Amino acid sequence: MQDVQVVIAAVGMNFEARIAAGPGVTVVGRSGPGGLFASVERAIRQGCQGVVSFGVAGALVPGLKPGSLVIGSSVIDVNGEHLPACAQWAARILKSIPGAMHAPILGSEGPVAHPAVKRLLHKRTGAAIVDMESHLAARLAAKHGIAFAALRVVCDPSHRALPTAALIGMRPDGSTDGLAVLRGIAGRPSVIPGVMLTAMDAAAARASLQRARIALGASFGLLEIAAEPAVGLPDAMPILPEAESQPA
Repeated sequence: MQDVQVVIAAVGMNFEARIAAGPGVTVVGRSGPGGLFASVERAIRQGCQGVVSFGVAGALVPGLKPGSLVIGSSVIDVNGEHLPACAQWAARILKSIPGAMHAPILGSEGPVAHPAVKRLLHKRTGAAIVDMESHLAARLAAKHGIAFAALRVVCDPSHRALPTAALIGMRPDGSTDGLAVLRGIAGRPSVIPGVMLTAMDAAAARASLQRARIALGASFGLLEIAAEPAVGLPDAMPILPEAESQPA
């Protein structure tokens, strides 16, 4: 099974790709021709049983700390469409990672950096977190009629703004341009604590993502679903009260 493509893992950053790799998994990022959407499309056409969106995300609700795990119940596309995740696959992931939240994820075309914007997006959509890959992966899984799951780890909490220097230093593949970060903080010592805090948050998120990936094993647990009866979703961290009601 090690050489068989079972699951495509859609990621946005190089470190996410390294963590996602494993037996039965083909990792696809943004570096291929046409970007992530085209790369995942090509990989699906080569054959697979499911697509998982894997990596870090920004929190939209209070209480989610760096390292908090969210398993997508659905993904809200940039046009407002709700794309469901595979409930049985989500149940398998939640069973493997006790304490994770099961909640909607919002897709975005760019980073969501400011707390006021995060609060507004949560109020409008009811989503718990936001990332830049899940909506693309969910859309393609629905198009091809294959299973979809999303496993995301909070990197920046809802109350914290991402420093401009950190955003400037982010390359398209998610890696950090150290020189760009240094240029962003040059002559502005007041921004250094924010950049350092962001780095600490990223380290916590990375460690949590690594633990979750180890817990899921080969093929992100997808092949195990066929070998067991359908089960309901296990007890998981509930969506916080603020996110229970969504506007019409």
